[in-house]
Amino acid sequence: MSEADRSESKDNWPAILTWRAHGVPRMESVRVQLSGNRIKAYGRIVAAATPSHPAFSASYDLVTDDSGATKRLSLTVTLAERERQLNIARDGENMWLVEDKQNKGMRLPYGGALDVDVIYSPFFNALPIRRTGLYQRGESISLPVVYVRLPDLTVETVTIEYSSETPNPAAGIKLKSPVAETTITVDDDGFILDYPDLAERI
Repeated sequence: MSEADRSESKDNWPAILTWRAHGVPRMESVRVQLSGNRIKAYGRIVAAATPSHPAFSASYDLVTDDSGATKRLSLTVTLAERERQLNIARDGENMWLVEDKQNKGMRLPYGGALDVDVIYSPFFNALPIRRTGLYQRGESISLPVVYVRLPDLTVETVTIEYSSETPNPAAGIKLKSPVAETTITVDDDGFILDYPDLAERI
């Protein structure tokens, strides 16, 4: 990336990124601050009831380290009948501490994962893409992630495969996850523009 490109990219942040789901009543909006590969983000997913989930909203607060690996994620999910919270943090030994509102916690390696992915969220798919620089080069990678399901806030380790045949972001990145096998497109900073059958940026 040239100095001019870096300057132009820096001038675009902080920014609000918003996605609208394909074919279902759900949206996500997030305020993103960038400092090199470091990300600070505060966002919200709002979803009406569908056959696959009840109506809910989920707010999140994310901080990564200087490499772009997730350092801390706080999630609050609100349903009609209750509110639940989840805190996830990675320590210096790459162990993950997962705690709920009652401070019931688990400290696990989650397969050596450095990233968190949240179902229904196009934003979180950008984390490994940016951290590995996949949007800037052609490469195929397979990565473990700490995978959070909404609205029940269950956490598990899953493997997501990414494949980019060209350093041109507009050409798309192939993705294979537990819920999708598709080709996503990203912008010049690695954030998702369109994730077929999930959401598109507006």
